[in-house]
Amino acid sequence: MKALIVIDYTKDFVDGSLPVGQPAVEIEDRICRLTREFADNGDFVVMAVDLHDKEDVFHPESRLFPPHNLRGSEGRELYGKLKDVYEARRSDIYWMDKTRYSAFCGTDLELKLRERGVGELHLIGVCTDICVLHTAVDAYNKGFSIVVHEDAVASFNPEGHVWALGHFTGSLGAKVVKDGQVV
Repeated sequence: MKALIVIDYTKDFVDGSLPVGQPAVEIEDRICRLTREFADNGDFVVMAVDLHDKEDVFHPESRLFPPHNLRGSEGRELYGKLKDVYEARRSDIYWMDKTRYSAFCGTDLELKLRERGVGELHLIGVCTDICVLHTAVDAYNKGFSIVVHEDAVASFNPEGHVWALGHFTGSLGAKVVKDGQVV
């Protein structure tokens, strides 16, 4: 069994308060296509969406980044056409709030994956070198096989993006694919 984890593809991360910008806009169609394909195949699809509370001085990110993905804010909504994909397939997609970089930290993600017998995780979203990377590291440490879709991840840090793609393969044994083909 495999699962698709769609990480933080929200308004704030694409063109909002902590924007990846054009690189994130450019992967929108691929993210939507992969989300539909996995849902159509009956695979487990997870929207792992960053959640923060306004003025949470105890959260470590509050010292690193401007406020983003705040509870109840428009910036926390899925970006562009992905919102439509989610709305149309809501019953086939698991929405999961996360409060740390990794989609595993403080969530029930591992339990949901194990219940379904998932062994292979496909990761897409933003930021390649932050939340996608930390999710991949935790997945590796938990024994999951990892596939990262290069054409469906982006970062506001071009050097970090390239470094993370190499780290996925070189240190985590992940497959990095583009248009479904190993690169």
